[in-house]
Amino acid sequence: MEQYIYKRKSDCVYIINMKRNWEKLLLAAHAIVAIEYPANVSVISSWNTGQRAVLKFAAATGATPNAGRFTPGTFTNQIQAAFWEPCLLVVTDPRADHQPLTERAEEIEKEEQAAAEKAVTKEDYLGEWTAPAPGLTATQSEVADWSAGMQVPSVPIQQFPIEDWSAQPATEDWSAAPTAQATEWVGKTTEWS
Repeated sequence: MEQYIYKRKSDCVYIINMKRNWEKLLLAAHAIVAIEYPANVSVISSWNTGQRAVLKFAAATGATPNAGRFTPGTFTNQIQAAFWEPCLLVVTDPRADHQPLTERAEEIEKEEQAAAEKAVTKEDYLGEWTAPAPGLTATQSEVADWSAGMQVPSVPIQQFPIEDWSAQPATEDWSAAPTAQATEWVGKTTEWS
């Protein structure tokens, strides 16, 4: 804010730099005039002190006023009856009216991302994915009808040894290493040596 202050008096009163403010007012006026339809300009104020100014500005320029509480989702929720997308937002106090600013900024960011995704066309992907692999072009044959039967080379069927699984002992712990089965019982269970 120091750039908009001309000087400070000894009694702590700040004098506004009118030349600097006039330049910024002209810049804002040029931005508002550049909008083709004045109704696409949204003027917002939630404070009582700014509501009268918003209503007078909207009446003079044809902008859409929002004096009072801003309903969240007005710029983003398309299901809402009050949904609309303004081309320009004018707020009286950015700190108090932060909701419309952040909501519109998020919407603009989403629009920019969608435009960037559309910029990458299908042709960019088609050339990359539909090009045949260099080693597979000669050996592949086109199939005209997928429902038709296909000749498969015959392979001899191998006979695997049949094991009697019922003869094997049931293992409680499948992760344990297999233990050797003793064929005859020797000794007593109390002799551990």
